[in-house]
Order: sequence, then C-alpha cells, then structure tokens
Amino acid sequence: MFLNNIIGLFDKSYSSLGFSHSEAIIKQKKILNELLENSKDTRFGEDHNFRNINNYEDFKSSVPIRDYEGFRGYIEKIKNGEKNVTWIDKPLYLAKTSGTTSGTKFIPITKESLPNHINTAKHLLYDYFKKKKKIKPFLGKVMFLSGTPNLDEENGIKIGRLSGIVNHHKPFFLKNRSLPSTETNQIDSWEEKINNIVEETLGQDLRVIGGIPPWIQMYFDVLIERTGKKVSEIFPNLELLCHGGVNFQPYKTNLFNSIGRAIDTLETFPASEGFFAYQDDLYSDDLLLQVNSGIFFEFVELNELKKEKPKRISIEEIKLDTNYAMLITSNAGLWSYDIGDTIKFTNTNPLKIKVSGRTKQYVSAFGEHVIVDEVEKSLKKTCEKFKDVEIVEYTVGPRIMNQKSKSHHEWFIEFKSPPSRIKDFEIELDLNMKNLNIYYRDLRKDKILSRLKITKAKKKSFINFMKSIGKLGGQNKVPRLSNNVKLIEKVKSLN
Repeated sequence: MFLNNIIGLFDKSYSSLGFSHSEAIIKQKKILNELLENSKDTRFGEDHNFRNINNYEDFKSSVPIRDYEGFRGYIEKIKNGEKNVTWIDKPLYLAKTSGTTSGTKFIPITKESLPNHINTAKHLLYDYFKKKKKIKPFLGKVMFLSGTPNLDEENGIKIGRLSGIVNHHKPFFLKNRSLPSTETNQIDSWEEKINNIVEETLGQDLRVIGGIPPWIQMYFDVLIERTGKKVSEIFPNLELLCHGGVNFQPYKTNLFNSIGRAIDTLETFPASEGFFAYQDDLYSDDLLLQVNSGIFFEFVELNELKKEKPKRISIEEIKLDTNYAMLITSNAGLWSYDIGDTIKFTNTNPLKIKVSGRTKQYVSAFGEHVIVDEVEKSLKKTCEKFKDVEIVEYTVGPRIMNQKSKSHHEWFIEFKSPPSRIKDFEIELDLNMKNLNIYYRDLRKDKILSRLKITKAKKKSFINFMKSIGKLGGQNKVPRLSNNVKLIEKVKSLN
C-alpha cells in the first residue's frame, strides 16, 4: 500500500524529464512566452516594454543581464510590500541568502515558483526509486541537514532560509519519517544543533541523508566521537546520500571512511533562485537540466561576461564542454538574472550539465583565469596518485612577488592525512594545473609564476573560520578561490 501511494503521488507531478534537444527548445520557448505574457502589466514588464517583445532577440534587446546588485531596486520595492513589481501580486516568501559581494540577498519565491523547488526534489527521489526498484530507503528515517525553519514576516511576506522554507512543504510521506525534530531544527547555533541532532538520531533507523558535504562530515565526526563506531554500525540501513552546494569529490573519501563503506550518492543543484538540475543516473555524475519547470535558461561564455554587451544564447545554441555563466528568467520574477554559477554541458539529448564553478570565484592576478573546476580536477588527479592523502578543506589565492618570494599560487589545505613529502605533492599538483590551464602553463613557462606552494592548515581551521564569520553550517560553503589572499590570511589568523 505504501509503495502504491508513493508511485501515485510521484506520477501526478512526474513525466519523463529527459527531453531531446529539439523538445527542450520547444519547452523553453513556451516558458519564455508564458513568463512575458504573465508579467506584461508588472512594473518590470512596463519598464522593459514586454508588450512589444515577440521573440528571444527582442527579449535580449529589452532585458539586460543583471546580478543581485542590478536587481536590488526591484527587490526593495517587493520588501516594502508593493504588488506586481517583477511578478504577479506579491511573493509568498523571500529566501534570505548570503552573497559574497552583495551582503544579505532576498530572493522571491512565488506561488508559481514554489513547485519547482518541491517537485524537483520529489522527481530526484522518484528517479532513484524507479531505477533502483527498491523501496527500502524510504521505509526508514530521512534527514536533510538544513537551516532553521523559523520565518520572519515583513509586509505580508514570510522571510527565511530556503532550506527552512522548504521544511514547511515536505511531501506527506516524509513528514513522519523526517529527522531532526522541529525543535532541534530551530536551533541557530550550528554546533549546538549538531550535538542535538546526534542525540536525536542515535537509535533511529536512518536510511537517507542529505546536505552540504562538509556539514554532513561534521555530523559524522561528532557521531563517531560520541559512539566510537563507524556510521554504518550505527545506521546499518543507510543507503543514500544526497549532496549539493560544493564539489563532492574532495569529501567523498572521508565521508565513505566515516560510514565504513560506500553508499549511493546523488548530486543536486538547488539554489534560492530555483532547483536547476539533479543527478538522475547513479553511474554518471552529470546533472539533468530542468527545462520544463518554470525557468527559462540563458548562457554566456565566460570570456564574454565582462564585456559591455556580452553575447547571450538560449539552449538552442549551446556547445558541449564550454564554460558558461548561467542566467535565469523565472516565474519567481527574476529576469536574465546571473545566479553566479558556471556550468558546462556534457550532453544534449537530454540536456545534462556539470557545475564548474562560480563567476566571482577565480584566480587571475596574473592573467591565468583559473576557475574552480580546474582546481578541483587538479587536486583530484593528484590525490589519485598520492593514494594515502586525505583532504578536509582548502582554498587557493595568489601571492604577489616580494623580497622573500616570487609570485605564486598559495594552496591553504587542511589535511586529514597529509603527504609524506609535501614537495612531491606540490610538483604533481602544479603539473596537473599546467595541463588543465594553458594560461597558467604559459605563465609558469615564462617564469612569471613560480611553482604553487602548499601551506598546511591546522585541524578545524576552516570550521573556526566559518564560525568566526557567522556562516557555520546550513547552506554555507568555504570559498574555493579568491583573487587575493585576504581569505587565506583570515583563516591563518585563526589557525
């Protein structure tokens, strides 16, 4: 009966989402037309002449690319209680999120956009269930490590963290199976919250866990410290780990070591602005783009992004294995909005992507244009050669030449198990960086940059850093790259 209920629930909102490229193009054109039609009488629609937009070329001419700063004026009007600003009426929620350059951001979630967040998560679980043909993971407890569900209210709009907002809209079949309790989830202090979660979960039949990898690892560490057992000894039926927010690879070894065995893992690509993609195949780590979920996607090649008029394209013109900044137009009332993430397409039938980094996280103090994807791949390849090395966290920044040293990249790394010869590890890592980034290779060849240098961080350096800036836990992530060494110096000061 429970199995039939789950199938029935999913089938109402689920259809095959793996559209061919030509089908996806049709879906996307329809979504853009509907968004324009629904918003033509809003303040934004009038400001940008929506009534005279007839096609995508018109849209690009009328609606410029904006990041949060460019959109802030409209958001302030929404916060002040104005209706029909960028979308019909007022949003149900404003999702509060931390911006690296804009401070706190408030992202609208409307009645029309909420299903994107909820149904995409359900589709991920259904895809897993359908392909594995196993109900076992859904018969026990499910836990997603998230921010507090507490919501404020301002001018009739509820305000809170996305993970907290979503907590109020759990599918019925998860409500009685979810951990932790509402009381524990409301705790603001992440360390106190983790300790309470450990107390609540001991003795439970936990089968599915989700969250950002470093915070899952922190939970596992406290669990192991408390019991002296591997996670799989405490939760023998744990089968699935859903993750997102950061690249999983640097955390995978530590997580599986903590569990005591490998389990199924699925990557997700959610944000306050929308749930964009998820891994629909356990054996392939690319993500299925959600092209029929109220969001119209645009893409800008990274070398175009800083131009006065960057070239924007729809999914119709995308190329494989090219780094794009991703823009969204959605039924949350966001228009050609730069979400700050970079992606690469890996497939067109259906459209699949990999997240390659952040548009504002890069190192290019010398013109090297190093992005997160290159750093993560270089480190992964190096660790494959140095098999005993385990890494907890890291960040990278440029060091400018001074009297003591030549210009180089500094890698500030917290090791769980460090290499026996750090210099050999540096040489291999530097070689992998040269193989992945031609600009870096040329700068090394011309001796403008010397070999990268690794600085070992003490245990819990990054946890202490995140705690010091009030971003410990939840959906917060350690920045991988910075175009200066302020971040490294800040972490070092707590080292």
